[in-house]
Amino acid sequence: MRQSTWMCTTAMMALIGTAMPAEALTVSGAPKPAHYDVFRLGNPLGGTNAQGTSINIQNQVAGFAALAGNTVMHAMFWHNGYKPVDLGTLGGPNSAVAWPNRNDKGELAGVAETATPQPLGETWSCAAAVFYLAPPTGDVCLGFRWRKGEMAELPTLGGDNGFATGINNAGEIVGWAENTVRDPSCIAPQILQFEAVEWDAKNNQPTALPPLNGDPDSAATAINDHGQIVGISGLCANAVGGASAEHMVLWQNDAPTNLGSLGGQYWNTPMDINENGDVTGFSDLPGDSVTAPNFNAFIWTPKGKIQNLTTLPGDSLSEGLGINDQDAVVGVSFPSGHAFIWQNGTIMDLNSLISPLSKLVLVDAQDINDDGVITGEAQDKSTGAIYAFVAVPGGRQGR
Repeated sequence: MRQSTWMCTTAMMALIGTAMPAEALTVSGAPKPAHYDVFRLGNPLGGTNAQGTSINIQNQVAGFAALAGNTVMHAMFWHNGYKPVDLGTLGGPNSAVAWPNRNDKGELAGVAETATPQPLGETWSCAAAVFYLAPPTGDVCLGFRWRKGEMAELPTLGGDNGFATGINNAGEIVGWAENTVRDPSCIAPQILQFEAVEWDAKNNQPTALPPLNGDPDSAATAINDHGQIVGISGLCANAVGGASAEHMVLWQNDAPTNLGSLGGQYWNTPMDINENGDVTGFSDLPGDSVTAPNFNAFIWTPKGKIQNLTTLPGDSLSEGLGINDQDAVVGVSFPSGHAFIWQNGTIMDLNSLISPLSKLVLVDAQDINDDGVITGEAQDKSTGAIYAFVAVPGGRQGR
């Protein structure tokens, strides 16, 4: 529930064509070849902050970019040679694609502000966890479906707010939405209960997914093409992690299964699920509290169950954010604030796998597709500006 002389390599040009507006970040004459060729994605909105959140097998990237001044952000879609498209909003100032989407047809799910003030004065998940660049607006947030150039709002369960995270190739969307129950487990300003939701592909109608027995609230974060859904179950709290994420859940045929944890009580959050049913995310270790999280990235598999992916050397926290069908996991490690890739049992700093002469630091890796192409945030070492990026394995050509 949230950074020299450049040349394009032959492999990347074959991937994206000569019309690509992005800039290659590998450096000619580097002492040794980088494992990944890194490309910065353009931001036509005028700001200096952007993120690639999701990348599909067509190498289409979705995420967000800031407008000039970095206090407003819009959902973005980079496609057709990484041409940037502003997805707009639902009438309010901000929008974003905030989770990895699993759709190869250019259909997206995200969250956007409307022009309607919050009737109950809530801040909701979007303002607290996604629109971190923006000062609080007090506007209602809703999930959206973006298809064929149009953004459509997704209905709630009768309450005011909603949030869409994942979408599969069938067009099924998941997330969470408020109902009309005033939940005593909420922490002000949150008032209404929320439940995990699946919206159907045809009519955008929501179906609530039940939390685990004993929990009042839930939220879904990702869905695969088999209809397997992952998410969280817990208290209402403030609708942002913490006690809202007491339990990690896998829904199959609308029935929830507890995925366990790394031993902590809170901040247990699946972020992505691949087509094998393998899951990544982050989970607290023993000794945590709501205000003192100690989460590490994990991978959960139906056979091997949960495994701690640990952190980069010298760090104490990490988050797994995206996983492909080869069980390569990408994410971020703290406090270094470096992107990592975990594969074949080893966690590595993604910055060690790019040109040492790069002017960028890869500060988080949000998603990885089945060709091993990665997207996330990169920070310019000189200016501090944050860019969305793609990192392409050397010698690999995308589809």
